[in-house]
Amino acid sequence: MDGESNMSKQNEKSLKVVSMFAGCGGMDLGFHQAGYQIAWANDFNEDACETYRHNIGDIIHGDVTKLEVPDIDGVDVLTAGFPCQPFSNAGSRKGTKDPRGTLYQRTFDFIEKLQPKAVVFENVRGILSTKTENGKLIDEIVDTLTNKYGYHVSYRLLNFSHFGVPQNRIRVILIAIKNKNYIDHIFPEIVEGKDLTLKATLKGLTVKIPNQKELMKLNPQALHYGSMIPEGGSWKSLPYEVLPERWKKIRDNMAKYHYPNFFRRYARHEISGTITAAFKPENAGVWHPTKDRIFSVREIARIQTFPDDFKFLGKSVKSKYQQIGNAVPPRMGYLVAEQLKHYLQKTEVSELKRNKVESTALNVNQPIHKQKVSMSLF
Repeated sequence: MDGESNMSKQNEKSLKVVSMFAGCGGMDLGFHQAGYQIAWANDFNEDACETYRHNIGDIIHGDVTKLEVPDIDGVDVLTAGFPCQPFSNAGSRKGTKDPRGTLYQRTFDFIEKLQPKAVVFENVRGILSTKTENGKLIDEIVDTLTNKYGYHVSYRLLNFSHFGVPQNRIRVILIAIKNKNYIDHIFPEIVEGKDLTLKATLKGLTVKIPNQKELMKLNPQALHYGSMIPEGGSWKSLPYEVLPERWKKIRDNMAKYHYPNFFRRYARHEISGTITAAFKPENAGVWHPTKDRIFSVREIARIQTFPDDFKFLGKSVKSKYQQIGNAVPPRMGYLVAEQLKHYLQKTEVSELKRNKVESTALNVNQPIHKQKVSMSLF
């Protein structure tokens, strides 16, 4: 009886998270909603830290390479979304030659001292093809976690729309744990049958909701051409004769420019494309389906699954767009956190049943297709 009572008390205790590269708190919000305690968080971006403090709690602003690893006992989970720009097709693609591309190494210092029961990394798909002097970066990370720190590691390339996030957002999630018996049960199950369309995602928004009035200013040319694009279309929908000269050159040789699809306006019945920090209308689907403007700060926050009472702060509207684009969708953080509870609270493996789980076999270069299954926010 005493054993059962002790287990019950252990399950009731808040699980403890240390969060590196926390940003404005997307991943942390998900873990918080799942009942975890954020024991320590850090980010380099001052505006992101301001947003984090307003909505979640304490965070240390500063360069993580210059901060001491905190003295915290009993860390359950270490999360780290180290900067993705060096690995992203939308970024520099300098990989580990970019100073930001080596920040993943700092996570090992934290792991060595804190000995977390589980580690969660999130990054862009480009991390799978990034090379170092010794081979592939992902292999180096897995090898270090496995052979130096004794973890069992699994990573998957996931389309977040399969888990209820209303956008086709492809990201790598890596999870490391100590007990290999749980390794097949640490990723969330696929969610089916809910409405993820833009119409459903943006339903009920009013100007009374925080950040809904905030729009990034565009130049007159962008507004002119953006207003001409029909719902569900892009710059390719425009007649050739109205295009500016530089666009005509691209249209004349589409193969050379890899068939760009800029100035994309998704239709109300479609799922949004990826929300990025580089929120540029010329190379992203950021136009409102029916209005002659781009999405507001609140609208892209909805697409990223931030709740409406999560207020974004910062020195500029552009900064708020960047904070949201850099964030892990809170829904994804929540699902990972919930799934990890089975491991951290020692649910019997025999009790864990899986239905549909995203395959690890998703090709790194696989194109993102329109999703027929639609899903809603949680």
